[in-house]
Amino acid sequence: MEYVLETNSLTKKYNKFFALNNLEIHVPKGAIYGLIGKNGAGKTTLIRVLCGLQTPTSGVYSIYGVSNRERKITETRKRIRELLKLVRLDDTGRKLAKNFSLGMKQRLGIAIALAGNPDILILDEPINGLDPEGIIEIRELILKLNKEKGITFLISSHYLDELSKIATCYGFINEHRIVKEISSKELEQNFKVRTQISVDNL
Repeated sequence: MEYVLETNSLTKKYNKFFALNNLEIHVPKGAIYGLIGKNGAGKTTLIRVLCGLQTPTSGVYSIYGVSNRERKITETRKRIRELLKLVRLDDTGRKLAKNFSLGMKQRLGIAIALAGNPDILILDEPINGLDPEGIIEIRELILKLNKEKGITFLISSHYLDELSKIATCYGFINEHRIVKEISSKELEQNFKVRTQISVDNL
């Protein structure tokens, strides 16, 4: 299997506290990878490290085979109108971004991330605070980008129910490391809701 994002013993330490502890993650090409864990498990720290916002204490990560020690970050301002249309923000007129609803701001953030024609997008709790309509809009946009553009997604959340509507595989993070990686089919088979009734022989 081809992985577009991998980590090897990725660790982030603050004094004696481990925010990430020898974390190993494997995100397949074309996947919508759901990163599941409770608050404080290490989801946001992992994403900040992967996005270059924090430097790992030790270990490495690679995106398309390029490690964090080699990669260079570039930006572009092309295709603005096309991107705004893609995320359904092309009809906002002269409305300032600061006056956007939370859902609109989330979609604008995705448009900005798409400016460099990425093959992978990393989203941290993208539906937090959204109303039901906003959640559906973000869900549909992710599915559209994954299917039509072939973009791989790594999405952190503590809402397994919502991620189950779009994710193709999952990584469960606990105590600052990945404790299990599983496909959506395996998850469905292992955690089907069952009703069992036992009766005494009469």
